[in-house]
Amino acid sequence: MPPTGLYTPINVLKPVAPDIWIVDGPIECMAVPGGSMPFSTRMTLVRLPDGALWCHSPIAPDATLLAAIDALGPVRHLVSPNLLHYAHIAAWKKHYPEALAWASPGVRKRAASQHIEAPFDADLGDDAPPAWAAAIDQLCFRGSRVMQEFVFLHRASATLILADLIENFEAEKLSRTMRWMARLGGVLHPDGKAPLDMRLTYVGRKRQARACLARMLAWQPQRVILAHGRCYLDDAQAELARAFRWLD
Repeated sequence: MPPTGLYTPINVLKPVAPDIWIVDGPIECMAVPGGSMPFSTRMTLVRLPDGALWCHSPIAPDATLLAAIDALGPVRHLVSPNLLHYAHIAAWKKHYPEALAWASPGVRKRAASQHIEAPFDADLGDDAPPAWAAAIDQLCFRGSRVMQEFVFLHRASATLILADLIENFEAEKLSRTMRWMARLGGVLHPDGKAPLDMRLTYVGRKRQARACLARMLAWQPQRVILAHGRCYLDDAQAELARAFRWLD
């Protein structure tokens, strides 16, 4: 992928709203049938009411970034939202040994199969743990035969935080081949959504997923942060309805 695939500047805190930031990271490659696919990466940080920092899908650590984060407060939570988002948690855990690493369903098995260290301390559940329940709502988006993803809402800013349930790649940031693959997978901006292979894992089980979507919409988010591609910083309800129309 050409350098334009990056959401520059990378490894820099970018404010979204009070007490919530995103950090765009480097391009990483994920194995797919027949080869590998480069992805832009993005993590989200939330400062909780007690000053502790909550980190969603940590990207590859960088010394300058870590110093900037330390200026915000102590890192206390490292969150894997699904079994594909975990690769850098061990490195963050080494830098912040007092932080709790939170596991998503199946991530321990996935990490073991890839021979990647994954020192998780606790498992995410249907209810937000006391450590962040006052600031962040969560639910497990169910229905897939393969992967469940935890989604989160930062209540004070009405910001929904997703990993792979929506991917929204901009054509101008992709090579010609990757643009074709993104279009084929249904993840090309402005019509981003879950990739085709993920959507197929919900066949015959969409009722459960629709119930999860209804809960997400009931939160009335104003913006949506995505781990991959362009975020939706306004008109979130309409974008969610569009992106999940495959559940109809």
